[in-house]
Amino acid sequence: MSAAFAHTPEPPYYAVIFTSQRTETDAGYGDMADRMMQLAVDQPGYLGVESARGADGLGITVSYWRTLEDIAAWKAHTEHLEAQRLGHRQWYAAFELRVAKVESARRKAPG
Repeated sequence: MSAAFAHTPEPPYYAVIFTSQRTETDAGYGDMADRMMQLAVDQPGYLGVESARGADGLGITVSYWRTLEDIAAWKAHTEHLEAQRLGHRQWYAAFELRVAKVESARRKAPG
């Protein structure tokens, strides 16, 4: 899980919001999540990610992308397709995926 804020550019850009409820099964989930983060960083249009998961298994991951085409390419990436398949079958009891256009953003720096 990401422990920092994503450093995104000035809008507009897109946010993919993945809310999930994990199952009790691990079966390689942590390794696959790490691999997906490694792969995503190298994808054209990737801007960053923020992620958190509660003790109850509810998680929210927001990834940021330059364009809708970049999101579509990531969704169709071969290894990502396998992760999605495994997620549907064993890692997620339920999930929702939302795509939103970020039109405005503000930040407050720490300190």
